[in-house]
Amino acid sequence: MAMTLRLTKDDEEILARIAQEDGISRQEATVRAIRETAARRAHERRVADASARVRDRYGHLLERLGR
Repeated sequence: MAMTLRLTKDDEEILARIAQEDGISRQEATVRAIRETAARRAHERRVADASARVRDRYGHLLERLGR
């Protein structure tokens, strides 16, 4: 799917620098940024879910240890 991406001058310069440093096109740098953001958010959700499960299961012990 084609898409037009409008960037500020500063954002364009940042994107160009990232692409140059990584030896990739600006399009590839953009795609990688999108995928990395999605992966990071998915990881954060998994960690939050795991933390909630641990608190539910061991919350009483954690509370006692915190005294």
